[in-house]
Amino acid sequence: MYDFSAFTHPATWISLVTLTFMEIVLGIDNIIFISIVVNRLAKEQQARGRTIGLLLALLFRIGPLLSISWIVSLRTSLFTINIPDMVDHFGVTGRDLILLAGGLFLMYKSTTEIHTKLQGEEEEEGMGKAYASMMAIIAQIVVIDIVFSFDSILTAVGLVDNVLVMIAAVICAMGIMLAFSGAVANFVNNNPTIKMLALSFLIMIGFMLVMEAAHKEVEKGYLYFAMAFSLIVELLNLRLRKKNKPVKLRDSQYD
Repeated sequence: MYDFSAFTHPATWISLVTLTFMEIVLGIDNIIFISIVVNRLAKEQQARGRTIGLLLALLFRIGPLLSISWIVSLRTSLFTINIPDMVDHFGVTGRDLILLAGGLFLMYKSTTEIHTKLQGEEEEEGMGKAYASMMAIIAQIVVIDIVFSFDSILTAVGLVDNVLVMIAAVICAMGIMLAFSGAVANFVNNNPTIKMLALSFLIMIGFMLVMEAAHKEVEKGYLYFAMAFSLIVELLNLRLRKKNKPVKLRDSQYD
Protein backbone atom coordinates (compact mmCIF):
# COMPACT_ATOMS: atom_id res chain seq x y z
CA MET A 1 0.00 0.00 0.00
CA TYR A 2 2.81 2.39 0.91
CA ASP A 3 6.14 2.66 -0.87
CA PHE A 4 8.89 2.13 1.73
CA SER A 5 11.52 1.79 -1.00
CA ALA A 6 11.44 5.56 -1.50
CA PHE A 7 13.58 5.93 1.64
CA THR A 8 16.51 4.34 -0.20
CA HIS A 9 16.81 7.42 -2.43
CA PRO A 10 18.83 10.47 -1.26
CA ALA A 11 16.20 12.80 -2.74
CA THR A 12 13.63 11.39 -0.33
CA TRP A 13 15.77 12.28 2.67
CA ILE A 14 16.29 15.80 1.33
CA SER A 15 12.52 16.14 0.98
CA LEU A 16 12.09 14.77 4.50
CA VAL A 17 14.48 17.33 6.02
CA THR A 18 12.94 20.19 4.02
CA LEU A 19 9.39 19.24 4.96
CA THR A 20 10.36 18.75 8.62
CA PHE A 21 11.78 22.29 8.70
CA MET A 22 8.62 23.68 7.06
CA GLU A 23 6.43 21.82 9.55
CA ILE A 24 8.40 23.33 12.46
CA VAL A 25 8.00 26.84 11.02
CA LEU A 26 4.26 26.32 10.51
CA GLY A 27 3.93 24.81 13.98
CA ILE A 28 5.47 27.73 15.89
CA ASP A 29 2.16 29.60 16.09
CA ASN A 30 0.56 26.38 17.36
CA ILE A 31 3.15 26.15 20.16
CA ILE A 32 2.65 29.81 21.09
CA PHE A 33 -1.10 29.38 21.39
CA ILE A 34 -0.75 26.19 23.44
CA SER A 35 1.84 27.84 25.71
CA ILE A 36 -0.45 30.80 26.41
CA VAL A 37 -3.67 28.88 27.10
CA VAL A 38 -1.88 26.19 29.12
CA ASN A 39 -0.60 28.94 31.42
CA ARG A 40 -4.17 29.07 32.75
CA LEU A 41 -3.65 25.64 34.29
CA ALA A 42 -2.12 24.98 37.68
CA LYS A 43 1.68 24.88 37.57
CA GLU A 44 1.89 21.12 38.02
CA GLN A 45 -0.52 20.52 35.13
CA GLN A 46 1.09 22.80 32.54
CA ALA A 47 3.67 20.35 31.20
CA ARG A 48 0.99 17.67 30.88
CA GLY A 49 -1.29 20.14 29.07
CA ARG A 50 1.44 21.07 26.57
CA THR A 51 2.19 17.41 25.90
CA ILE A 52 -1.47 16.55 25.33
CA GLY A 53 -1.87 19.60 23.09
CA LEU A 54 1.06 18.70 20.86
CA LEU A 55 0.07 15.04 20.70
CA LEU A 56 -3.41 16.11 19.58
CA ALA A 57 -1.77 18.37 16.99
CA LEU A 58 0.18 15.34 15.74
CA LEU A 59 -3.03 13.31 15.55
CA PHE A 60 -4.86 16.00 13.58
CA ARG A 61 -1.99 16.13 11.09
CA ILE A 62 -1.39 12.42 10.55
CA GLY A 63 -5.06 11.41 10.45
CA PRO A 64 -6.02 13.44 7.36
CA LEU A 65 -2.78 12.45 5.58
CA LEU A 66 -4.02 8.85 5.61
CA SER A 67 -7.01 9.99 3.58
CA ILE A 68 -5.81 12.36 0.87
CA SER A 69 -9.15 12.11 -0.93
CA TRP A 70 -10.85 13.61 2.12
CA ILE A 71 -8.46 16.59 2.05
CA VAL A 72 -9.23 17.16 -1.62
CA SER A 73 -12.97 17.00 -0.92
CA LEU A 74 -12.66 19.94 1.49
CA ARG A 75 -11.92 22.16 -1.50
CA THR A 76 -15.21 21.22 -3.17
CA SER A 77 -17.94 23.86 -2.93
CA LEU A 78 -20.70 23.00 -0.49
CA PHE A 79 -22.88 25.92 -1.56
CA THR A 80 -22.55 29.22 -3.41
CA ILE A 81 -23.26 32.80 -2.40
CA ASN A 82 -24.39 35.42 -4.92
CA ILE A 83 -22.41 38.61 -4.34
CA PRO A 84 -23.32 41.77 -6.31
CA ASP A 85 -20.74 43.03 -8.85
CA MET A 86 -19.08 39.61 -8.99
CA VAL A 87 -19.05 37.67 -12.25
CA ASP A 88 -18.43 34.33 -10.54
CA HIS A 89 -20.44 33.03 -7.64
CA PHE A 90 -18.62 32.69 -4.31
CA GLY A 91 -18.31 28.99 -3.65
CA VAL A 92 -18.05 28.13 0.04
CA THR A 93 -16.01 24.99 0.80
CA GLY A 94 -15.52 22.94 3.94
CA ARG A 95 -12.02 24.37 4.21
CA ASP A 96 -13.42 27.92 4.10
CA LEU A 97 -15.80 27.22 6.98
CA ILE A 98 -13.07 25.68 9.13
CA LEU A 99 -10.64 28.53 8.44
CA LEU A 100 -13.32 31.15 9.13
CA ALA A 101 -14.34 29.57 12.44
CA GLY A 102 -10.72 29.05 13.48
CA GLY A 103 -9.63 32.55 12.50
CA LEU A 104 -12.48 34.19 14.41
CA PHE A 105 -11.81 31.98 17.44
CA LEU A 106 -8.09 32.81 17.36
CA MET A 107 -8.76 36.57 17.17
CA TYR A 108 -11.35 36.35 19.96
CA LYS A 109 -9.13 34.28 22.25
CA SER A 110 -6.05 36.46 21.68
CA THR A 111 -8.03 39.68 22.20
CA THR A 112 -9.52 38.42 25.47
CA GLU A 113 -6.05 37.38 26.67
CA ILE A 114 -4.70 40.87 25.90
CA HIS A 115 -7.68 42.42 27.69
CA THR A 116 -7.02 40.24 30.71
CA LYS A 117 -3.39 41.34 30.89
CA LEU A 118 -4.21 45.03 30.44
CA GLN A 119 -6.90 44.89 33.12
CA GLY A 120 -4.49 43.23 35.53
CA GLU A 121 -6.79 40.29 36.12
CA GLU A 122 -3.85 37.89 36.23
CA GLU A 123 -3.11 37.90 39.92
CA GLU A 124 0.27 38.80 41.29
CA GLU A 125 2.43 36.31 43.13
CA GLY A 126 0.89 35.34 46.45
CA MET A 127 -2.69 36.18 45.52
CA GLY A 128 -5.30 33.54 44.74
CA LYS A 129 -5.47 32.62 41.05
CA ALA A 130 -8.47 30.98 39.44
CA TYR A 131 -7.16 28.10 37.35
CA ALA A 132 -8.97 26.73 34.32
CA SER A 133 -9.91 23.08 34.09
CA MET A 134 -7.84 20.71 31.99
CA MET A 135 -10.85 19.76 29.83
CA ALA A 136 -11.63 23.43 29.04
CA ILE A 137 -8.05 24.06 27.94
CA ILE A 138 -7.89 20.85 25.88
CA ALA A 139 -11.14 21.84 24.13
CA GLN A 140 -9.56 25.16 23.08
CA ILE A 141 -6.41 23.40 21.92
CA VAL A 142 -8.43 20.92 19.85
CA VAL A 143 -10.20 23.76 18.02
CA ILE A 144 -7.00 25.54 17.11
CA ASP A 145 -5.11 22.30 16.33
CA ILE A 146 -7.71 21.47 13.69
CA VAL A 147 -7.26 24.88 12.06
CA PHE A 148 -3.46 24.96 12.19
CA SER A 149 -3.28 21.44 10.81
CA PHE A 150 -4.56 22.61 7.42
CA ASP A 151 -1.46 24.66 6.62
CA SER A 152 0.67 21.72 7.68
CA ILE A 153 -1.26 19.19 5.59
CA LEU A 154 -1.50 21.34 2.46
CA THR A 155 2.23 22.14 2.67
CA ALA A 156 3.06 18.44 2.96
CA VAL A 157 0.83 17.52 0.01
CA GLY A 158 2.35 20.32 -2.07
CA LEU A 159 5.99 19.39 -1.41
CA VAL A 160 6.00 15.59 -1.27
CA ASP A 161 4.13 12.83 -3.10
CA ASN A 162 4.88 9.97 -0.69
CA VAL A 163 2.48 9.80 2.27
CA LEU A 164 5.06 7.99 4.41
CA VAL A 165 7.52 10.85 3.96
CA MET A 166 4.79 13.31 4.98
CA ILE A 167 3.99 11.34 8.11
CA ALA A 168 7.69 10.92 9.00
CA ALA A 169 8.27 14.67 8.61
CA VAL A 170 5.27 15.52 10.80
CA ILE A 171 6.42 13.10 13.52
CA CYS A 172 9.99 14.48 13.45
CA ALA A 173 8.75 18.08 13.58
CA MET A 174 6.38 17.35 16.46
CA GLY A 175 9.12 15.52 18.34
CA ILE A 176 11.40 18.56 18.08
CA MET A 177 8.60 20.94 19.07
CA LEU A 178 7.66 18.74 22.02
CA ALA A 179 11.27 18.77 23.22
CA PHE A 180 11.48 22.58 23.14
CA SER A 181 7.87 23.44 24.03
CA GLY A 182 8.68 23.84 27.73
CA ALA A 183 11.49 26.31 27.04
CA VAL A 184 9.31 28.28 24.60
CA ALA A 185 6.41 28.36 27.06
CA ASN A 186 8.61 29.56 29.94
CA PHE A 187 10.22 32.24 27.78
CA VAL A 188 6.87 33.56 26.53
CA ASN A 189 5.12 33.49 29.90
CA ASN A 190 8.08 34.90 31.88
CA ASN A 191 8.43 37.93 29.61
CA PRO A 192 5.23 40.01 29.53
CA THR A 193 6.27 42.02 26.46
CA ILE A 194 7.06 38.84 24.52
CA LYS A 195 3.70 37.40 25.53
CA MET A 196 1.91 40.55 24.32
CA LEU A 197 3.83 40.36 21.05
CA ALA A 198 2.92 36.69 20.66
CA LEU A 199 -0.77 37.48 21.23
CA SER A 200 -0.55 40.20 18.58
CA PHE A 201 0.97 37.66 16.18
CA LEU A 202 -1.94 35.31 16.84
CA ILE A 203 -4.42 38.08 16.01
CA MET A 204 -2.60 38.64 12.71
CA ILE A 205 -2.68 34.92 11.95
CA GLY A 206 -6.38 34.78 12.82
CA PHE A 207 -7.07 37.66 10.44
CA MET A 208 -5.05 35.90 7.74
CA LEU A 209 -7.18 32.76 8.19
CA VAL A 210 -10.38 34.81 7.84
CA MET A 211 -9.02 36.41 4.64
CA GLU A 212 -8.17 32.99 3.23
CA ALA A 213 -11.69 31.81 4.03
CA ALA A 214 -12.90 34.77 1.94
CA HIS A 215 -10.64 33.59 -0.92
CA LYS A 216 -8.29 36.54 -0.43
CA GLU A 217 -4.81 35.08 -0.48
CA VAL A 218 -2.33 36.77 1.86
CA GLU A 219 1.37 36.47 1.06
CA LYS A 220 2.61 34.62 4.14
CA GLY A 221 6.22 35.55 3.47
CA TYR A 222 5.46 39.19 4.27
CA LEU A 223 3.60 38.20 7.42
CA TYR A 224 6.38 35.95 8.70
CA PHE A 225 9.00 38.61 7.89
CA ALA A 226 7.07 41.23 9.90
CA MET A 227 6.73 38.79 12.80
CA ALA A 228 10.43 37.89 12.71
CA PHE A 229 11.49 41.55 12.53
CA SER A 230 9.24 42.48 15.48
CA LEU A 231 10.58 39.56 17.51
CA ILE A 232 14.22 40.52 16.82
CA VAL A 233 13.53 44.12 17.90
CA GLU A 234 11.86 42.92 21.12
CA LEU A 235 14.74 40.53 21.88
CA LEU A 236 17.15 43.46 21.51
CA ASN A 237 14.97 45.47 23.89
CA LEU A 238 15.05 42.62 26.42
CA ARG A 239 18.82 42.44 26.21
CA LEU A 240 19.09 46.22 26.60
CA ARG A 241 16.85 46.21 29.67
CA LYS A 242 18.91 43.43 31.28
CA LYS A 243 22.11 45.32 30.50
CA ASN A 244 20.85 48.54 32.06
CA LYS A 245 19.33 46.90 35.15
CA PRO A 246 22.66 46.47 37.08
CA VAL A 247 23.49 50.12 36.35
CA LYS A 248 20.25 51.23 37.98
CA LEU A 249 21.00 49.08 41.02
CA ARG A 250 24.43 50.62 41.43
CA ASP A 251 23.02 54.14 41.11
CA SER A 252 20.40 53.40 43.75
CA GLN A 253 23.13 52.72 46.31
CA TYR A 254 24.05 56.42 46.33
CA ASP A 255 20.51 57.74 46.75
